Amino acid sequence: MTSHFFCQLSRCRLIFLPILFVLFFSISSTPVCHAELIDRVVAVVNTSVITMSEVDEEGKVYFGKITAAASSENLAEMLTKARENILNGLIDKFLIRQKAKEMHISVSDAEIQQTIEKVMLKNNFTPEQFASKLEEQGINEKIYHDNLRSQLLQKKLISYAIHSKIAITDEMILDYYDTHYTKHLQEDEFYLLQIGFIWGQDPEVRKSTPALYLDKKAAEKRAKRVHTLATQGQDFRELAKKFSELPSAEDGGDIGIFQKKDLADDMKKAVLPLGQGEISEIIETPAGFQFFKLLSGKQTAIVTRAPLESVKDEIRNKLYQDKLKVEFAVWITQIRQKAYIQKM
Repeated sequence: MTSHFFCQLSRCRLIFLPILFVLFFSISSTPVCHAELIDRVVAVVNTSVITMSEVDEEGKVYFGKITAAASSENLAEMLTKARENILNGLIDKFLIRQKAKEMHISVSDAEIQQTIEKVMLKNNFTPEQFASKLEEQGINEKIYHDNLRSQLLQKKLISYAIHSKIAITDEMILDYYDTHYTKHLQEDEFYLLQIGFIWGQDPEVRKSTPALYLDKKAAEKRAKRVHTLATQGQDFRELAKKFSELPSAEDGGDIGIFQKKDLADDMKKAVLPLGQGEISEIIETPAGFQFFKLLSGKQTAIVTRAPLESVKDEIRNKLYQDKLKVEFAVWITQIRQKAYIQKM
């Protein structure tokens, strides 16, 4: 658990990771009380100072999560390390602001408001709901705006100082596609997509035979409706993401490659008669109803999760973001090395 928290908190050092979206993570807002401490300077960053109260305010949500979950014997150690990570993140934030000022780059209040409006629109929040969500998560509005300003400053700095150093070629995209979007099948291996619907999960329903029967019939009805959509030609992966009640839904129903000997008996009956690209009949399992799409099987083949052109932009963006993180880490390290930083 300790390593989990510090893995998460260490990312605070890279302001690159969107601080503003911490609002929408499910985290505790329990504050850490330091009312008895006298505010003091904890770091000097060139001509600026960082105080203990700034560290406490910046990290109170994270500190609250640790306080709520950590055992009493290692709480003090975890909070000390967490505070160090928060301080390092604040140092980076101050360096970014100073560099932006040096380069005459700024972020207006109007830009901050426009970004907040985009966040509200994306999450379908009214201004009142947005303010309520901030309060609910224990996030100070001033700190939120402050972090947002730093993020936007960073974005502008990156565009000026780093963007020109990043080039994503078609060859890089193709290499990534071959590695992550294609699978090599041997004879009698079956690459399957799955959609399923479950019943009998509610303990109260299981107490009543009539209720259990109705729950089962409802699951079967859902399965038949989506099966019809799939056999009519709608995208199987999108149907899985939207309707499937199985864990594989997140991956578009992709359950990977199975050897013939590893197929369960009910899967064999459904899958073995299929040709490439065909969809099976609905099968009943002890807990639900399922059907499958055979992407490839019965012979050596190379199958793809999606056509290259349909994911090319997605891959380009993924590669760009990965390289951007690396370049930003190098850039902020170089700025740190040239700065005067003294921790107290």
